[in-house]
Amino acid sequence: MAEPLATGIDPYDTAELRRRVLAAWADAPARFREDANAEEDFALGGYRDRVVVELAQNAADAARRAGVPGRLLLSLEGRRLVAANTGAPLTAEGVESLATLRASTKRGGDDSVGRFGVGFSAVAALSDDVTVTSAGAAVRFSADLARAAVAELLAGTGPDGLAAEIERRSGHVPMLRLPFAADAAAGGAADTRDYDTVVSLELRDDTARERVRDLLSGTGEALLLALPGLAEIRVLVDGAERVATRQASGGDPVTTLRDAEGTRTTRWHTLTRTGEFDPALLADRPTEERGRTAWSLTWAVPVDDGGGVAPLPPDVEPVVHAPTPTDTGLDLPAVLIGTFPLGSDRRAVQPGPATDLLLSEAAEAYAALLRRFDAAAALDLVPGTRVGGGHVDAGFRARVAEPLRSTPFLTTETGAPVAPRDAVLLDTGGAGLSAVLAELIPGLLPGRLNPRHPALAALRVHRLGSADIADLLADTDRPPSWWAGLYAALAAGADTDELGALPVPLADGRLVRGPRSLLVPQEGPVPIDAEALAALGVRLVHPEAVHPLLLRLGAVEAGPAAVLADARTEAAVRGSLDADDPEPLAEAVLGLVAASGTTAADLPWLAELALRDDEDGYSVAAELLVPGAPLGEVLADDAPFGTVHADLVDRYGTDVLRAVGALWEFTLVRAEEAALGEDVLDVFEEAPDALDEWADEVLERVGDPELPPVVPELVCVADLDYVADDRWPQALEMLSRGALRGAVTEPARVLLPDGRVADVPSYTAWWLRTRALVGGAAPNELRAAEAEAALTGLYDEAPADVDPEFARALGVRTTLAELLADPEGPDDLLARLADPERHVDRSALLRIWTALAGVDADLVTPPTRVRAVLGGAIVVADAEDAVVVDSPDLLPLFAERPLILTAAPEELADVLDLELASESVDGEVSAGGTLRQVPAVADLFLDPEGEQPDRTYLHHAELVVDGVEVEWYAGDGVVHASTSDGLARALCWRAEQWDRRHLLAAALREPEAAPLLLAEADLEQ
Repeated sequence: MAEPLATGIDPYDTAELRRRVLAAWADAPARFREDANAEEDFALGGYRDRVVVELAQNAADAARRAGVPGRLLLSLEGRRLVAANTGAPLTAEGVESLATLRASTKRGGDDSVGRFGVGFSAVAALSDDVTVTSAGAAVRFSADLARAAVAELLAGTGPDGLAAEIERRSGHVPMLRLPFAADAAAGGAADTRDYDTVVSLELRDDTARERVRDLLSGTGEALLLALPGLAEIRVLVDGAERVATRQASGGDPVTTLRDAEGTRTTRWHTLTRTGEFDPALLADRPTEERGRTAWSLTWAVPVDDGGGVAPLPPDVEPVVHAPTPTDTGLDLPAVLIGTFPLGSDRRAVQPGPATDLLLSEAAEAYAALLRRFDAAAALDLVPGTRVGGGHVDAGFRARVAEPLRSTPFLTTETGAPVAPRDAVLLDTGGAGLSAVLAELIPGLLPGRLNPRHPALAALRVHRLGSADIADLLADTDRPPSWWAGLYAALAAGADTDELGALPVPLADGRLVRGPRSLLVPQEGPVPIDAEALAALGVRLVHPEAVHPLLLRLGAVEAGPAAVLADARTEAAVRGSLDADDPEPLAEAVLGLVAASGTTAADLPWLAELALRDDEDGYSVAAELLVPGAPLGEVLADDAPFGTVHADLVDRYGTDVLRAVGALWEFTLVRAEEAALGEDVLDVFEEAPDALDEWADEVLERVGDPELPPVVPELVCVADLDYVADDRWPQALEMLSRGALRGAVTEPARVLLPDGRVADVPSYTAWWLRTRALVGGAAPNELRAAEAEAALTGLYDEAPADVDPEFARALGVRTTLAELLADPEGPDDLLARLADPERHVDRSALLRIWTALAGVDADLVTPPTRVRAVLGGAIVVADAEDAVVVDSPDLLPLFAERPLILTAAPEELADVLDLELASESVDGEVSAGGTLRQVPAVADLFLDPEGEQPDRTYLHHAELVVDGVEVEWYAGDGVVHASTSDGLARALCWRAEQWDRRHLLAAALREPEAAPLLLAEADLEQ
C-alpha cells in the first residue's frame, strides 16, 4: 500500500460531497427524510445481515478491475471489524458512489458483482463509525461527525422543516450520505500491509459483535464459489483463523477450508452456459439493469474421489446464488450461480421474463450436466418430489422434469444409453434376474441399480414388480428344472410379498399359481400320510422344481411339525367345529401332534381343534377334560366342561390330547404387552374372571398414572372361578406345583409411563387371596404361624400344611408392613380392631397405631369404632368419643374418654379423622404459680446435645388445668409443676428425653443420690 496522506488532505473532495448533500437537505427537508428512510430501510431491513457478503463482493470487484487474484481478510477483534482486500483502490468516483444511494458506478457492460449502489449501506446496521483506507487515502463515515455537520447547518441557516424532521428522528441523520476525510494511518488492529483497501468498522455494541461473529462463522467456500474473483478468504476472530482458498483443476474449481478442526477440500464439477437477453425480456427491470443484456449461469456439483455426488459443504446454503447467496431457496445437491434479476435488497430473485428464461436454460443445462456422471451418480442429482418451496424452486422443477426424462443419461443392462422415458426397471430380483430377462424387455435397466432410488420415481421410470413378473410367466410352459433356475434368479432379491402368484409345478403334473401352502418334499420318502395331507388341503411341489425361494414364499417342508404349523392347517383347525365332519381333520391333526411333539404351548390355536366328547358331540379341545384329569376332581358340578371320548384316549393317549389343549390341570393363558386400561379385558379372547378388577387395583397401587401402564408378559391361571368350595385344598395343591406355582408366586412386572418399573401381586395371587378357601377362610383372613406378633390376635393362623412362600403369595398375612401395603389392608385391619371378639394387647395396639400413622389418608376409610385405652383397659369405643393423645400432660384431662396412644399422634389423627387431645382442651391454668429456677441437678440427667432444657418453671402449690388437678402442664409453652415428679416429666418432655423422666424424678427428690443414679444409668447403657 502507498504511504498514508498527511492529516487534513482531502483527496476524495469529501467536503464538496458534504456541501452538496447538506445544501440539498436545507433546500428540501423532504430530501433529508427520503435519505434517512432509505438508509434505515437498507441498513436495518434488506441488508441487515449482508455486511460480510457485501464486503466480499466489493473485494471481488476490486480484484477483477485490477486483474489480480482477489484476497480478502475479515478480522474481528473486540468491537472492531476489519475487511481488507487486494485489487483496484477506492477512487473519488467510488467514494461518491458509497455516499450516493442507488447510484452505483458499476453500470453498462461492467460485469461487476455489485450493481445496485446500496450494498455498502449494510455497514450502518452494525456501526456508527466506518473508515475506508485505500492507496494512502481514507474516508470516514461517522454518525457523530454527521450530526455535528447537520448541527452546524442548522446553526447557520436554521431551516425549520429540516430541524423539525431531525427532532422527529431524535437527532439521527443518515451518516453514509456525509463522507469525511480521514487519517489513512488510523486503521484496525489486524495486519493489513499486504492488502490494498481496508474497511474498518467500530461495532456499535456487543449485540452487533455477536451478529458479526455469527456471520463470520459461516463465511467460506460459498463465497469463493459464487465470486470467482476471490482466490482467498482469511477469517480472524479473536486470534482464531480460518482460511478458505480456491484453485482451478481441469477447468473445475477446488475449494479448501482450513481451520482449527483441520482441512477440508471440496472438488466441484461445473457446467456453464452464457447468452444474451432479448431486450424485451428486460423491459420490466430498472433502467441501469436494462443495459446488462449478457447472462450467464453455472451449475456446480461437489464430487467425491470416486466421481460420485458429495454432500454440499456445511457453509454452502441450498439457495440461488446471484452470484452471492440470496434468500431464494433451491433444494438441490448442486449450486446454481447466475445473473438472476434481484430486488433492491439483493435478497430474493425477482419473477419475470428474464428469470423465466434463465430457469429454462438452467433446466436444459442441468439435464446436460447429468450426462457427465455415471448413471448411479446422476440419479443422486435428480430433483426429488417436493411440496411447497418458492417460485424459483417450483419453476425450476417444473421446467427440468421433461428434459431429464428425455436425456439419455441412464444405461441398459446391455450397456446402451437410454432416456428415463424409455427405460424399464425390475422392481425386484438381483442382477441375475435382469440378465435373464434383458433379451425379453427392451430398455431394461441393470439389476445392480437400486430400484428404491427416489430419482427413479421422480423420473417416472416404468417398473416391473414381482407380481408383474409372475403374471408375465403365467402361461410359460417349461420343464420343472427351468423353474428351479428362475427361482434361483428371483431369490437374489425378490420381493416375496408380490410373488404370491408365482407359478409352481406340482408333483402331479399341474402348474399352480402361488407357492403358499405348498409342501416341499424332504429327502427320501414323504413322511406324511397322503390322506392326512388331503384332509388338511396341502399340496406337494415337483422334486425337480424345489428351491429355497419357495420356502421363503410360504411353502413348507413336508415334516409333521411344519405341516402342522402351516396356515392352511391352522385355518382348518380354527374352523373344525363348523365342519360337516370334524373327525378326519381331528385324526389328521392328532396324528401330526403325535409325530411332531408340538403342543398348544407352541401353537395356541390347537386348543380350537374340534374333538368328539363322551356324549358323541363335538367341542373344542380347550373345553374338554381328559378322562381322569386332576382338574375334574376340583371343579364344581356345574362347570361348563365336557369330557373327551374314551375312544380318542385309547387311540392317541392322554399326552397327545393334552398336547392339543384338552384339560388336565389348570390352564395358563398368556398375553404380551398388556395395557392395564379400559380395554384390559380385550387382551384375551376369553378374559379370566375379574381381570378388570385386578387391573383397577394395580392402577391404585402404582398411583393411577394418566397413561395406562403395561405388563410385558401377563400370565394368568384360567377357570379358577369353577372350583368347588369344598375342593380348594386339592386345587391349591395343584396350583402349588410346576408352572402353575410361578403364576401365583411370581409378581407381575408393570412398566409405568414415566419409565419406572413396579412389581405387583400377579392376577392369580390376587384372585386367590379373597376367593380361595384355606381351612374354610380366604387366605387374606389368615396369618402365617411366624407372622408379626401384632397380627396374632387379629388374624387366625393358617393351616400348617401350606408352605410359607405359597401362603405368602396367596395373601396370608405375615407382616404389618405388607398388610398396610395392600390397598384393602388398612380398612381390613381397622375392621378387625373394631371387633371386640379379637384380642389385642397393649404393645401390639401401640405398634399398630404407629404403623397406621404412616398410611396415605386417602387410602383409609375413617372407622366408626376404634380400639382404645380407657382406665387402663383396652376397649372398643365409638370413634367420635375417642381422642388421640399428643402430649402426656393431657392424660389426666381425658381420664373419662377412650384414649389412642401412638408415637405419631398428628399423623394418625389425620389418617383416622379423629380429634387430637391438644385441640380439645382450653388449657386454662390456675393462678398463683411462683417462678423458680430449675434445680441444677437436672443438667446432669438431660442430654446437652438435645433440645435446650428449661431453666425456670412456675411452681404451684396446687396446679389445676381446666378444672382438673394435675402434677404438671406445658401446653401453653411454659413449664408448670406442683411436684418433683411433675417437674421431671415436664422437663424431659420439653427436652424430648421422655425416657429419663423417672431417673430425673428420683434425682429431684434426693439430689444427694445423683452420683449413684448416674452410675446405675451408665450400667443400663
